[in-house]
Amino acid sequence: MRAAFAQAGFKRLFTGLSASMLGDSIMLLVLSMWVKTLTDSNAMAGLTFLFMCIPAVFGPVLGMWIDRVKRKPLLVWGNVASAVAVLPLLAVRDESDVWLIWLVAFCYGISFVVLPAGLNGLLKEMMPGHLLVEANSSIQTVKESYRLFGPLLGAALFAGLGGWAVALVDVATFLVAAAVIATIPLLEEEPVRDESPTWEQLSSGVRHIVGDHVLKHLLFGFGLTLLVLGFMEASIYALLDGFQREPTYAGVLVSAQGVGAIAGGLGSSWLIKRHGEVAVAVLGLTVLAVSIGGMALSPAMWVVLVFAAVCGVSLPLMMVSYMTLLQRRTPHALMGRVSTAAEVVLTTPQAISLGLGSLLVVLVDWRIIFALMAVVIAVAAAYVAVLLREEITGGTDSSRTDRAPGARSGLACGSPGFGAPSGQGTTWNDDC
Repeated sequence: MRAAFAQAGFKRLFTGLSASMLGDSIMLLVLSMWVKTLTDSNAMAGLTFLFMCIPAVFGPVLGMWIDRVKRKPLLVWGNVASAVAVLPLLAVRDESDVWLIWLVAFCYGISFVVLPAGLNGLLKEMMPGHLLVEANSSIQTVKESYRLFGPLLGAALFAGLGGWAVALVDVATFLVAAAVIATIPLLEEEPVRDESPTWEQLSSGVRHIVGDHVLKHLLFGFGLTLLVLGFMEASIYALLDGFQREPTYAGVLVSAQGVGAIAGGLGSSWLIKRHGEVAVAVLGLTVLAVSIGGMALSPAMWVVLVFAAVCGVSLPLMMVSYMTLLQRRTPHALMGRVSTAAEVVLTTPQAISLGLGSLLVVLVDWRIIFALMAVVIAVAAAYVAVLLREEITGGTDSSRTDRAPGARSGLACGSPGFGAPSGQGTTWNDDC
């Protein structure tokens, strides 16, 4: 990761990005925790995550717009808008105000679609191809490290002061991220306007994914995984009920997951450079299946925590592989549309999963739900391994040192770098 930090501006990026990721780690679990506390309903708590997924349905329209604007202003004002969108949480008082939490969750979902897609376009423009995996790995490691204390801090603030305190912290982190982004000197070219028919623009992202052998099969495997992984969001509270733990104990589970995620983040760059993105993605899926199966069979909470840590290892392996492949294999002019199209491909099954999971948790024991998830994810790992076996055995894009097609230099020589919202990889230009 040292080479990525040696790039001009990457340390500045790291500062701004760290602030927004901290806010996310503190807030996201609190939203469902808040609903569970107000309603005492596992199903309604699970629906909170469903509202986060709904905006991805509008991804193609948002992606077409993203590819028409400069990325830096988009990210600055996007972070400011995200801060404003959190403010309705200050008005939540009782069960009748749950709709406000769901409204904020919906706005969070818009942020998760727009900001990462805009960021990917800028990163494609700046980063030398051979450092993409290092940059993505370093950011993912920091994001996952926040799992160690972010959810616990959020749960503690929620239990001690109330949700309003968590909301104010989240607002502050969004504003810090926006301020850092706004102060970074950046030379951006005017986006080239696509004059093709509207339908062709809307569908260009999906057509690119379908036409790319690797992205198509990898995203199908991930989509199959998310078709059941969303069951966990609703059933996690049933698991806690089964072990007689309070809803706030979910923060401990996520922190245990963070321990493993740090190891996965630190090792992802090394693994991808030697074995390739596809092989590491399959490894991540396999580890995820094993960990969830282990939770289903756990006789005690401490065993659940061990497998939660194992689960954490899988997440950065999958995310770093996915982000690096998406950035490498997508032309700059299509990055916004391809990023949002990928969100639709991944979020649609996740939304179905969240809705179905909210129903299943009422009808089926949580152990059966976890066992079902493990089986389906194992099938997804096998699918990717078989369909992309040539990529697994034949080498990796990450071993190349050439610049990805369509990349351009956009950072002023010697200038500080670019800060961006959380959850995504990062790229930089070293031509200066």
